[in-house]
Amino acid sequence: MRQQTLDAKLMTIPSLLFALLIALGLGALYHFIRGGEALHLVAYLLMSVLGFAAGHFIGWWRGWTLFQFGPLNLGPEIVGALVFLALSDWLIHLPPRTTDS
Repeated sequence: MRQQTLDAKLMTIPSLLFALLIALGLGALYHFIRGGEALHLVAYLLMSVLGFAAGHFIGWWRGWTLFQFGPLNLGPEIVGALVFLALSDWLIHLPPRTTDS
């Protein structure tokens, strides 16, 4: 029974491309809002895709469904991307350490 559930939710190439489009769009929108250098854009795009994938797998693992669109579970995926984007933004803007000598 579990195998049938997995087969019904397999990601097809069009759904993977759509997921990538959404994740990259979120990263680009975040960079547009926050601004920054080109290197920040690369970091935001990468972290958005990683967060989107992490949200997908966590949502699948926990059985959460929110805004289901075919094999995509957009609720946890978008939340995962936004969490990763906020974390990367925080890490990018940390002040450098100084030694007290």
